[in-house]
Amino acid sequence: MIPVIDAHLDLAWNALAFNRDITLPIDELRRREAHMTDGKWRGRCTTSLPELRRAGIKVCVATLLARSGPSQAQKASYGRTDLDFAAQSIAYATAHGQLAYYRLLEDQGHLRMLRTRADLDAHWAVHDRDDSPLGIILSMEGCDPITDANQAAAWWNDGLRAAGLTHYGRGHYGFGTGVAGPLSDRGVTLLQEFDRLGVALDVTHLADESMEQALDIFEGPVLASHHNCRSLVPGDRQLTDTQIQRLIERDAIIGAAMDGWMLYPGWKRGSTPRTVVGLESVCDHIDHVCQIAGSSRHSAIGSDLDGGFGSDQTPHDLETIVDLGKIAVILARRGFSQSDIELIMYGNWLRFFRQALPER
Repeated sequence: MIPVIDAHLDLAWNALAFNRDITLPIDELRRREAHMTDGKWRGRCTTSLPELRRAGIKVCVATLLARSGPSQAQKASYGRTDLDFAAQSIAYATAHGQLAYYRLLEDQGHLRMLRTRADLDAHWAVHDRDDSPLGIILSMEGCDPITDANQAAAWWNDGLRAAGLTHYGRGHYGFGTGVAGPLSDRGVTLLQEFDRLGVALDVTHLADESMEQALDIFEGPVLASHHNCRSLVPGDRQLTDTQIQRLIERDAIIGAAMDGWMLYPGWKRGSTPRTVVGLESVCDHIDHVCQIAGSSRHSAIGSDLDGGFGSDQTPHDLETIVDLGKIAVILARRGFSQSDIELIMYGNWLRFFRQALPER
């Protein structure tokens, strides 16, 4: 089995927001949630720590996720009781609860937080051992939990190594998916602090103007952890070919996401059947990035599985995260070499984080 690095999993948010014990096997989680009616994904989760082990996922980028946008208009459009909070102080506390969960899982031997290049290298050296825990690199999806740029250093000391300034709607640091606008003055200041500290910038969810501005300002390592291609499936959540080219020029990696509405034009949440799209479509997006780059050095996986959806909203041939392995088979059938497939499945992210993480 080819090992996998997945650049976007909301593990702690799934546990805390949905009262989901991700240390359990996937079948047990589905059984426990089968009677729940608070979302179409209940009883259809695709990830758990045992399932990640079965999938051959050796490292993932694990998120902290809590929103506290500055306007009630954003709350009206995007408000979710599991995500949106009335003040940044509450988002701060919520993200620290998620961090505490990761720390406990680390104490219990389920995972290992990778803070440095030395940590990553040591973990990867034994990644094929059956008893090796999941390695996680800590990221923040939307920076509302950082109440002030001066606080970023404390988050760095807690292990934060990557961050996206925004999520859906307007955040305190810029504009995100579904809206349009520039970075705030606070966002510019925070980017400058990320540059000083060495936090990698995840451009995922940045609105077009905010993304362009961020790439002009930020000088450090850049990634697009879970993004697909706008030329294949329209929508502001997707990357334009021009954005892809600019990211390639920054030596960024772009992780393909598994959410159905990002893979099928005109997808309507809650009504479009998952039968309309398969993992072949994921490979279309991977291949499109490769064609723009002229190589396989910038495409990878950022599944976003269980990012507020379950198998109700995945490709029809992806039932759990184990099925990510099918991507390698499809790419081989399309003529990708073994070395290129290994780059896409894990090698590109391994190279990126070896460069982006502090040495020790």
